Amino acid sequence: MPPKPLSARELACLHWAAAGKTSWETALILGLSEHTVNFHLKKACGKLGVRTRRAAVAAALRQGLLGSITDAPGPHR
Repeated sequence: MPPKPLSARELACLHWAAAGKTSWETALILGLSEHTVNFHLKKACGKLGVRTRRAAVAAALRQGLLGSITDAPGPHR
């Protein structure tokens, strides 16, 4: 079975994690709660088969899922 694709929110949270932002900072940038950011990062970890945020960022970068950090998405409201 092929891996599940990451959602737009999961990718957005990973982009900001890759840029060195905390969950709290990412929440402010994306207009979400810190809890929601952590939820999306946890789901991304599961889909990527890793346990930590750092490992998720590394896996996403290896798989070419993250573009330029300067292209990281902002709020979608």
